[in-house]
Amino acid sequence: MSKRLRSSDLCADCSGPDPSWASVNRGTFICDECCSVHRSLGRHISQVRHLKHTPWPPTLLQMVETLYNNGANSIWEHSLLDPASIMSGRRKANPQDKVHPNKAEFIRAKYQMLAFVHRLPCRDDDSVTAKDLSKQLHSSVRTGNLETCLRLLSLGAQANFFHPEKGNTPLHVASKAGQILQAELLAVYGADPGTQDSSGKTPVDYARQGGHHELAERLVEIQYELTDRLAFYLCGRKPDHKNGQHFIIPQMADSSLDLSELAKAAKKKLQSLSNHLFEELAMDVYDEVDRRETDAVWLATQNHSTLVTETTVVPFLPVNPEYSSTRNQGRQKLARFNAHEFATLVIDILSDAKRRQQGSPLSGSKDNVELILKTLNNQHSIESQDNDQPDYDSVASDEDTDLETTASKANRQKSLDSDLSDGPITVQEFMEVKNALVVSEAKIQQLMKASRLEKQNSTPESDYDNTPNDTEPDETGSSRKGRQRSMVWPGECSVPDPTEPHTAPSPTLPSTEDVIRRTEQITKNIQELLRAAQENKHDSYVPCSERIHVAVTEMAALFPKKPKSDLVRTSLRLLTSSAYRLQSECKKALPGDSGSPTDVQLVTQQVIQCAYDIAKAAKQLVTITTKENNN
Repeated sequence: MSKRLRSSDLCADCSGPDPSWASVNRGTFICDECCSVHRSLGRHISQVRHLKHTPWPPTLLQMVETLYNNGANSIWEHSLLDPASIMSGRRKANPQDKVHPNKAEFIRAKYQMLAFVHRLPCRDDDSVTAKDLSKQLHSSVRTGNLETCLRLLSLGAQANFFHPEKGNTPLHVASKAGQILQAELLAVYGADPGTQDSSGKTPVDYARQGGHHELAERLVEIQYELTDRLAFYLCGRKPDHKNGQHFIIPQMADSSLDLSELAKAAKKKLQSLSNHLFEELAMDVYDEVDRRETDAVWLATQNHSTLVTETTVVPFLPVNPEYSSTRNQGRQKLARFNAHEFATLVIDILSDAKRRQQGSPLSGSKDNVELILKTLNNQHSIESQDNDQPDYDSVASDEDTDLETTASKANRQKSLDSDLSDGPITVQEFMEVKNALVVSEAKIQQLMKASRLEKQNSTPESDYDNTPNDTEPDETGSSRKGRQRSMVWPGECSVPDPTEPHTAPSPTLPSTEDVIRRTEQITKNIQELLRAAQENKHDSYVPCSERIHVAVTEMAALFPKKPKSDLVRTSLRLLTSSAYRLQSECKKALPGDSGSPTDVQLVTQQVIQCAYDIAKAAKQLVTITTKENNN
């Protein structure tokens, strides 16, 4: 361990003595109390490590020490150093302040709101500013001045910036110059050691050519950091990258017993994820591993006689506003896994990461499609079982819920049990999806006939007030109380809000016939979109998505503001959020928004997935209303 710790070291946030934690991406050392607040912010804000009880790559610790000793904290407290700020009453926290609210409010302002950083003069074109900052970063990393680079990163410079004239990234430049601490800083901010320059060389190649062997080895470690961390979490060992071993796949002691159909199905669904969605799932599991390990270190290093619950509990992954509400909800659910379930998920991710890197094909994509379509047919019963899950909020629910106890549900929980994903569907699988929709349409027609017979003896249709103006909430998603703005899909304002305080739950649902009619319109528009996807008519995506959005809005307007049924609420949220996401994905297919054929293919896959989710939600609503109105 480093012998850096000196009695003169002070906490960067409250100036308390002997800080024992580091915020890696902020380049600061912090005390226990301030660390408790950092942990509640999430890794996207502050990546904390204990200075003595957490394993450190030596150069990573050296990087943080260098930043701390060269005044990195002044980056985050720039305006507080101005005498005028003292006159205005603005000050930093001190050791005697209470953690809540004093220290917590200061730390959130400092790191989450960036309230005290130096602001650049406003310019009309923000992208030009970011590009200029990134070019400065590109030239600065060849020197040893870490603080300058951290300042540029704090202002918006991009660690993965590809210089159009130089044909490489800042990490290429740092590697060629042998600047290992700069490489560490860039990697913390997301720089990819596997990126190729215009001549096809990676930063690792440049480090080796320059004789910087320690740097080259460290870059390889960084490249495999995610899978290395997952393996180390389970078995306490890391692969031997020097000798070409890049993966360790731990084995469960009772793995031979876990051969259920659900477990097999889970692995197929995990394998069927696109690389993009798989990477998201892996990163979320990495964050959960970090949360669990940091919790263990935290509890082991605290004075338990003076533990204050509110400063120690981080019961689930904090909200990351850059992620969708669905992804954040899935990240929160990871905390519900017991040790066996979580280990099973980690092992499956490690196995599939190795398979993907080695380019091993799947056993048969047709099996995966059939599995996905089978899941659609079973979705209603699954949702019925899951409707006791709490609506996502910035605070985790303490209610007791049954943990999912199989490998299948462990895999499904994160990315596949979320509202928006049942596994990716490619263009090549279009016909299977279309056939499923045709079958669904036939069922809808049967339901409609049955509904018409029952309507003759039911409440007159005029008793239902289904005009959109009367049923649309007057609150926008951004103004909902008790919920962070980032946690609500834009365009989701037509979804009944379960947190709305002044609206009593309404048991009244629209007529089955009305729901079926709207569903038919949605299905018709979805089929047009899928046809455009099959024929590669990307310019038709946006108008198709707009028609679908209108049909979805009309469908949602049929339902009361606050349905009594949790299942109806869940289905409506899936319906409207998927329609909004569909519009966003379709816009990416416009000329100029996609850089390569691969991008268009990925966008098309996402478009089809969104359409599939909309069809699924509409089908759920038909099933629910038919059942309720027949009772």
